[in-house]
Amino acid sequence: MIPKNRAALAALALMCSSGVVTAEPLGLLDRNGSFVAIEPYAPNVVRVTLSLEKERVVAPPGYGFVANPDAKGWKHDVAASGDIYSSAALSVEVKAQPHPGPPNQMQRYFAPSLPPVSLTVRKPSGETVVEMSGWELSPHTVNGEKTFRVGASFVAPPDEHYYGLGQNQEGILDHRGRTIDCKHNYDAPAGETVCVPFLVTNKGYGILWDNPSSTAISAGLQGRTSWQSRVGERVSYFVIAGETVDEIYAGYRKLTGVTPLPPKAAFGYIQSKARYENQQQVLDVAAGYRKRGYPLDIMVVDWFYWTRMGQLDINPVDFPSPAAMNRTLNGQGVRSMISVWPRFELESRYFDLLASKGYLLKHADGRPVDGLPVRNDRAGALLDSTNPEAREWFWSKIRDNIASQGFDWFWLDETEPDLVPDGYFYSIGSGDRYRNLYPLVHTQGVAEGSRRDRPNMRNLILARAAYLGSQRYGNLFWSSDIHPTWEALKQQVTTGLNFTATGLAYWGNDIGGWQWHTPRHRSEHKPLVDPSDARNVIGNYDDYPELAVRWYQYGTFLPTMRAHGLRKEAEVWSYGKEAEAIISRYLKLRYTLMPYLYSLGKRTYDTGAPFMRALFMDFPNDPKVFNIGDQYMFGPAFLVAPVTEQGQQSREVYLPAGSDWYNYWTNEKLPGGQTVTVAAPVDVIPLFVRAGSIVPMGVDIPSTATAQALKEIRVYPGKDAEFTLYDDDGVSYDYEKGIGRTTRLKWDDQAGQLSGVGDKAVSRSIRDLTRIVR
Repeated sequence: MIPKNRAALAALALMCSSGVVTAEPLGLLDRNGSFVAIEPYAPNVVRVTLSLEKERVVAPPGYGFVANPDAKGWKHDVAASGDIYSSAALSVEVKAQPHPGPPNQMQRYFAPSLPPVSLTVRKPSGETVVEMSGWELSPHTVNGEKTFRVGASFVAPPDEHYYGLGQNQEGILDHRGRTIDCKHNYDAPAGETVCVPFLVTNKGYGILWDNPSSTAISAGLQGRTSWQSRVGERVSYFVIAGETVDEIYAGYRKLTGVTPLPPKAAFGYIQSKARYENQQQVLDVAAGYRKRGYPLDIMVVDWFYWTRMGQLDINPVDFPSPAAMNRTLNGQGVRSMISVWPRFELESRYFDLLASKGYLLKHADGRPVDGLPVRNDRAGALLDSTNPEAREWFWSKIRDNIASQGFDWFWLDETEPDLVPDGYFYSIGSGDRYRNLYPLVHTQGVAEGSRRDRPNMRNLILARAAYLGSQRYGNLFWSSDIHPTWEALKQQVTTGLNFTATGLAYWGNDIGGWQWHTPRHRSEHKPLVDPSDARNVIGNYDDYPELAVRWYQYGTFLPTMRAHGLRKEAEVWSYGKEAEAIISRYLKLRYTLMPYLYSLGKRTYDTGAPFMRALFMDFPNDPKVFNIGDQYMFGPAFLVAPVTEQGQQSREVYLPAGSDWYNYWTNEKLPGGQTVTVAAPVDVIPLFVRAGSIVPMGVDIPSTATAQALKEIRVYPGKDAEFTLYDDDGVSYDYEKGIGRTTRLKWDDQAGQLSGVGDKAVSRSIRDLTRIVR
């Protein structure tokens, strides 16, 4: 056990951080010394807490949660089998446990000291949703602190499948039969892992685990699913049930917060490189897009624009007038984003101040941790963003030193953090106890400061890690420093689908890969794109222009479309004329779909449901989709099947049952429930549209700073359909007040007619805009 004074401080920190109210739970039971609390948050959302100490069971949930308990509509009954708590959506039975008698011979050797608890959650029909079969509190010492390894296990039916848990880049969609090491790890062999402990199943429920320490989840192994966290004194988790998967995401939204509608520029094209070395390069690249007639919304200034790590300044030699640079960009309809790191070198101007105030990650004796020995990383100490004073200080320097120069938004790199906290201490306690917390609190400081000090400008943060609730701070997430390989491209598809399945809608990756090109490489097949006029960029990587083309095609149908990398050049025109012609066409398609995309963003704000969706979300009655990780839905209309193999010019695509499908490029209509072989020449990504879809499309624009008129509203007949078209100023928070233009589009399939209610300008033009695909 941790000392009582430290336990009290930890509990206080948890309550203050979450904003939740401490209240007596609906049910507080004693099962032979095991305390169990049942705490509803909605008719379909319930929290379960277990501990050997009553005060821990009645304490509120930890970091990341914003909801308060709500037992409205719930009741408590006592039956011979146990205590039953029920609502119109769920019942929770905590089974009675007989008083233990003297142990028999086997029990004397094998019996655990922990009093057992079993618990079952059911639908009103009596169907079991989830059954907890056991729990764990095993004492050990971590980072000098006497604590417990805590866990719980659940029955795993053979037809249950598991998704989410943040980011794992092994290229497997369904977690069944796997053990996930849920912790932020930049050095994970397949690419950075990110732990968001929310597991969603195909059985109509999700489990949200309330513990920020390193956690292992074994899904569907030996008939059970187990959770085991390294540090804790209680088991705390939520069960969220839903008739549809979107009801589960609505529960996640209620518990952890709303996903804001990003500024419209975030849905456009973001150009980055590691790195643009000076102000003129940034301006030249932006001008290059305008000169060629290609759309562009955000230019990124990556690291080492500063004079020293931790100076929080802008190098005046290479960036003599950043304010003038940003005015020029804004005049072209382009916004700017700049990378700001939480690291402070020993020699930087703020190091001594931060050390004296205790604002840095520290050793047990209070000394700041300087660098990361495991990688010989000596690039400074880490800002302790668990400390609200340190967060406020950090934002104040960003605001005064950087935002004051006209930069619009911020790239908060190393949010996992890269300086691993294991064995060290934050202001709130052990880095091991709060292992996965940093990306939540670090982005919180900048988001809250920006909202306060720039009240009419939506916040936007680029981050490479997340935790429960990170979505509420306006974060765009990306998959970290991936390799420029076909293997990496293939793995990104499943990586993104599990990330968005976790309830975090805005995910993307470095189009083209971040790392250096492979020094020695030979293409497996003859390249489909001519590399001869791109040698200055690709070297001997002959099939890289083909890879770039396929990556841009995939990136067109991601929540965030952003190019990046260590290549000499990383712009649309960098990979030869043949590649440029294809890539630019997809870039323009992205902007054609902007009315559809932005409306999806508003839907996510309203509901919490992601719009990049693994097939299990929309086709739960089709068992063939449960482990399809190389296709996905992009909103309600598009089925996307990226090409991820070099030299490939066709691929198999499974068309889910329960719908007919239109080939987007040919308009051929095909029935669902079958696998088809689709032509995929290098300029085509296999793309289908579900029958009964409405897809609004816009005219060409150079960026989202230009008002976009509707070009057409495509209808793919076959079923009645509805789509809510939404637009606003794209910049302010007025959408939160209901200020915006909404048109509810409705397709009557029998009558063959599209109607619209809401925005008068759209409604009046529907007849002229409608295009029915035949």
